[in-house]
Amino acid sequence: MSTPSSSHTSLKDYYRWHARIYDLTRWAFLFGRARIIALAASQMDPPARILEIGCGTGRNLAALARRFPLAQITGLDLSSDMLERAQCKVQAFGSRIGLLHRAYDAPVAMADKFDLIVLSYSLSMINPGFAEVLRICTSDLSPTGIIAVVDFHASRWSWFQRWMGVNHVRMEGHLLEELNQHFTGQVCQVQRAYGNLWQYLLFIGRAGSKGRQ
Repeated sequence: MSTPSSSHTSLKDYYRWHARIYDLTRWAFLFGRARIIALAASQMDPPARILEIGCGTGRNLAALARRFPLAQITGLDLSSDMLERAQCKVQAFGSRIGLLHRAYDAPVAMADKFDLIVLSYSLSMINPGFAEVLRICTSDLSPTGIIAVVDFHASRWSWFQRWMGVNHVRMEGHLLEELNQHFTGQVCQVQRAYGNLWQYLLFIGRAGSKGRQ
């Protein structure tokens, strides 16, 4: 079984090459990324501080900055290669967006907690460690803050699960169960992709009590 440190190394190596083609290829199967931002906006007052965990090439950071023009935004990623590309996307927003190169293995916020934490297709790749990430999120959220997750959910096809596993993605319906252990769900949608080859999850929740489907 891999350890968190070995998993981090593996993901860094994976994205060293994939960072070059990420934006050119992911549009075809990372569904719901714009939708999760719209759903978050519908569930809260405009946030003052936003954190995206696994910000990748910065696509969502730019979208969040446009959607919430007064917010201070932090993007965190384990891959320096991805962050190099993110820097190009966010430089137009100046000091409103900051980038952190680190694993999310401890809280980021100090005195000022985050009003919105976004995880877009990052949790399903964190194996092991996704449960700990969600636990840390509860420490980083403000008392009225929300978490917004869009990610792969499940597939009924074992061959497809194996193939996604080669790409570091786990698709066993496990994320929703863990989200419901830490957050009260306000929005929970499971959508089909490519004729139900797989399903993806959209989840908005608040910390403080056990969630519900």
